[in-house]
Amino acid sequence: MSARTDAIEAVRRAARPLRSAADLGFVVEAIGDAETILLGEASHGTREFYRLRALITQRLIESGRCDAIAVEADWPDALQVSRHVQRGRGGPEALQCFERFPRWMWRNREVERLVQWLAAHNASRGGEGRAPVGFFGIDLYSLRGSMDAVLRFLAQADPEGAKRARERYACFDHLAEDAQRYGYAATFGLRPSCEEQAVQQLTELLGRAAEHFRHDGSADDDELFYAQQNARVVRNAEAYYRAMFQGRVSSWNLRDTHMADTLLALREHLGARLGRAPRIVVWAHNSHLGDARATEMGEGGEINVGQLVRERRAELGRSYLLGFTTHTGSVTAAHDWDEPPQHMKVRPSHLDSHERLLHDALAADFWLPLDGQSEVRDALHMQLLERAIGVIYRPDSERVSHYFHADLPRQFDALIHVDETHAVAPLDPPCDWPHEDEKVPETYPSGL
Repeated sequence: MSARTDAIEAVRRAARPLRSAADLGFVVEAIGDAETILLGEASHGTREFYRLRALITQRLIESGRCDAIAVEADWPDALQVSRHVQRGRGGPEALQCFERFPRWMWRNREVERLVQWLAAHNASRGGEGRAPVGFFGIDLYSLRGSMDAVLRFLAQADPEGAKRARERYACFDHLAEDAQRYGYAATFGLRPSCEEQAVQQLTELLGRAAEHFRHDGSADDDELFYAQQNARVVRNAEAYYRAMFQGRVSSWNLRDTHMADTLLALREHLGARLGRAPRIVVWAHNSHLGDARATEMGEGGEINVGQLVRERRAELGRSYLLGFTTHTGSVTAAHDWDEPPQHMKVRPSHLDSHERLLHDALAADFWLPLDGQSEVRDALHMQLLERAIGVIYRPDSERVSHYFHADLPRQFDALIHVDETHAVAPLDPPCDWPHEDEKVPETYPSGL
């Protein structure tokens, strides 16, 4: 038999069908005592990926194995959601803060359901004296939003410190509203960079200002940490927007390093509050959470969160990397940046892809363990194409735009394959949004 045929047979023997939510017990059991649980997605606009991640996360929270959710979103925006759910309030208003493109990535029906559930869960356990589960962003695009958050914090906690921060951040002037313009101008010498000012502000908040706040009680530990993280975002966003014009690898690596560093900072902060190592569930794209060393990206010099989490096990604890794939269906995406979301058909997977192999094996939804010394791990140890749809989808150039080579067993600890997927429903869809969503039961996947 050929290697492909051997792999298909191995998948059929190892796969665990996902016919109902109860079948996710296999996944939760496999995650075990992992402290950093990475839940991926093959697109930013697929309903089933959001819903399955939510169900897994809920099971982990209910069993006491998740203390925080960290998502591929901006820190100040997600923090507003966290404040809502930690106070037992959840609903559409909690997601209004997500105004930047792509709004549908977090302003969608599946996230709304999770936020409502999380608020109710936190409210129900508040009387037990247990810390509420928060919702945090690990991305770095929020240059202006994070500067504003630092200034608001200091205006209350340290008016003199606020004056110094305003003077430093004034370096960005009006260009903070258009961070890419700032990055272009600073990179090509059209204006001075604000790197020094951003570093100075972060250093002050991490150093003597932090000691002052803790000594006189003018700011509680949570609020101080949130402000420090916003200052860290400003420092790294400033560097990121300059790196955008120096090459893809440098900007990608800076962004994913920031995400991993944010996880570490969040882990240290929560650990100090809980008195133990916290467990954090991370939601981000497969391209961020699957180990880059197993991909074409890694061969080109890119690193990512999945690789860094594995390499930093001493700091971040045992990890579990769960990828998601699909063969065909529909997706919410845009044709270009800043364009409205569209309900788009996903082309059947490429003949030379992992997704096509998984489809040919079962043409069904299943969980596939890839860790350990298993038969399926050995059989799938090959370089095939893997599809990645972000917020942009260009079906006409799909092979070039959305596929890269990867070795699945080295990239992930396990995989969930949903053979036919559906577009996630935005909370505020365009007026011409189709009604295909009505074909899928709201109980999915428990109603499969």
